[in-house]
Amino acid sequence: MALPCPRFAPSLLALALSPTLCWAAESAVVLDATTIEEQAGDGYRARSAAVGGFNEAELLDTPASVSVVSRQLIDDQQARLLSDVLKNDASVGEAYAPIGYYENFVVRGFSLNAANSYRVNGRSLVGEQNVALENKQQVELLKGLSGLQSGVTEPGGLINYATKRAENVRSLSVASNQDGERYLAADLGHWFGAEQQVGVRLNLAHEDIRSFVEHADGKRDFISLALDWNISPDATLQLDAEYQTREQPSVAGYQLLGGTQVPSVVDPDKRLGHQSWGKPVGIDSLNLGGRFEYRFDENWKAAVDASHSKVVIDDYSTFPYGYYNPDSGTWSPHFSPDGDYDISDYRSPDDTRQHDEMQATLSGAFATGSIGHELTLGSSALRRIVDRRSSVNVPIGAGNIHEDPADFAPTGLPLNPKQRRLDSRQYGLFFSDRISFDEHWQVLLGGRQVRLIEEAFTSSGVSDRRTRRSEFLPNAALLYKPQADTTLYLSYSKGLSLGGEAPWFTTNEGQTLAPTTSRQLEAGLKRDWQGLSLGAALFRIDQALQYSRPDDNGDLTYVQQGKQRNIGLELSASGQASRNLQLSASTAVIRARAIDSGTEAYEGHQAVNVPKVRASLAADYRIPGIQGLSLLGGLQYSASKYADPSGTVEVGDYTIFNLGSRYTTRIEGYETVLRLTVDNLFDKRYWRDTGAYQGDGYLFPGDPRTARLSATVNF
Repeated sequence: MALPCPRFAPSLLALALSPTLCWAAESAVVLDATTIEEQAGDGYRARSAAVGGFNEAELLDTPASVSVVSRQLIDDQQARLLSDVLKNDASVGEAYAPIGYYENFVVRGFSLNAANSYRVNGRSLVGEQNVALENKQQVELLKGLSGLQSGVTEPGGLINYATKRAENVRSLSVASNQDGERYLAADLGHWFGAEQQVGVRLNLAHEDIRSFVEHADGKRDFISLALDWNISPDATLQLDAEYQTREQPSVAGYQLLGGTQVPSVVDPDKRLGHQSWGKPVGIDSLNLGGRFEYRFDENWKAAVDASHSKVVIDDYSTFPYGYYNPDSGTWSPHFSPDGDYDISDYRSPDDTRQHDEMQATLSGAFATGSIGHELTLGSSALRRIVDRRSSVNVPIGAGNIHEDPADFAPTGLPLNPKQRRLDSRQYGLFFSDRISFDEHWQVLLGGRQVRLIEEAFTSSGVSDRRTRRSEFLPNAALLYKPQADTTLYLSYSKGLSLGGEAPWFTTNEGQTLAPTTSRQLEAGLKRDWQGLSLGAALFRIDQALQYSRPDDNGDLTYVQQGKQRNIGLELSASGQASRNLQLSASTAVIRARAIDSGTEAYEGHQAVNVPKVRASLAADYRIPGIQGLSLLGGLQYSASKYADPSGTVEVGDYTIFNLGSRYTTRIEGYETVLRLTVDNLFDKRYWRDTGAYQGDGYLFPGDPRTARLSATVNF
């Protein structure tokens, strides 16, 4: 069933930009001239985020490692996808993020989950989508356990998109790349009423995607609307709606040659398994949210949040996977030693994922004697459903990684009927109390009682699993502030994650394991020093290890046995390093190990797809003497990492350099910002991702040198 929201053509964007809808005739819309630096506020530096708790909070006072990518950095890097944003944090890597498909990530060495690791304005978001960035003010990442904030989630972290709010603004952006991409976006906002009590923000975008990969061009349309209504001095209402339709052929990854060797001399421009009759992957997404807040007095307020997120995926892929050897009559779940692979016609249309959530909170400040309290109490309910067909997946031919494949006949099998596959309900009661003893010492105590009720169904609609789980997830932290601009903290938290599903090649195929608990200890230091925000965090996370365990007969069984323990150190700096230089930098050192797994070959070495060291840098240098001109640059570094669970196959380390510029000037009296960026300046060849998906390992080559040019005009 299609989403109840029509697809829109580029003509809608042109219509919305017409003077009759842009409020061009209203003199109140004419903005004073400002420079881009003034609009950016703190630039690359963020001082607060909502992802670390239940309300917006100062990062300096948040006893957790929180990374925020600001709007200016998103603009300067001309980011279109979440991977473009998260490359700025060294604790993050990609974990099966094909071009043309929705992206997946690993944080602190643990994979995020599309079912529960993503939020918008603090509300649950279906993760099987590439969320548009045009209407986002910043992207926030809480690294580590987030059970207090969101209940059932993965131990790696939580990503929150903060949307733009109403503002008097009118801007138009156009952009292209070296492959001829066409991009057009508008950002329109206005406050209405005698007392400016109602504000709206409209964002629109159209993109003709031109990929560096052959046969992988696509298109995207996006529209969003935000409403801010100051009903009274004590009551406010915020509403958000966004819809995106995106289609692009999916670019599959490589597999190990013979199961033991990394492919060499690969061309990142090549699309494996391409068939001329193939269809693109279509992803339609609708995200709605609202928040009503009422302030009883200067200390106490209540809020009610509600959200609806729905994604429909039409997945038609000609997929390279495994190899059948006609000489021996055997099949292997990897490419042949010579680079041969089988091509499958994969079809899974109308795959529907939906989240509906409601949350109520009461928060306030009070004192018991000389001890201050900042208390939040709340309750939440989330329903997650999955409706999809059993996929059609039929081998149709073969190819080789060094050649363009021939065209083969598509499968004639009919589609399977669509069925309810999952109905998951999560209820939560939570509290958080920040206790201040004096200006130096604070204790943060919190917890969430989670009740998880899930029912999974077979492809024929028969119930085959019922889960009932109730768990209390505590969170405690001790903060010490030797001075107002410095915080030291020590924290403990417990999390609950969904159990994994056994891959198709295991003896217990399709079985979903029980939810697992995880625990985290973290110690950190934060300091606001001159124009910089500095941070350091040392952490240890333990979670039950879920993996396909080999037995003496060569069979594999998906089990929970032993644990994965990740120990790491994170360092970060963001803000104004000098009068003319601002930067965002981070480094992560992570030791990820399997312990007591029962499989000796999987222990004693780093986990798959987790390098021991990562580093990231983005810098903006304002050139003295040339008004409006800044030099942009940066790098991403990754140490080597393993591509198989036994630690016998390794891909090399790499360093990617990026260079660009930003020039702010006036053209015909309008402020205009020109940006040029060149990523992977020296055209480095590397493997960006060696992660697994549904139990199978894949390798994705990194992007070649990519140049982008954009212009933004503020009217």
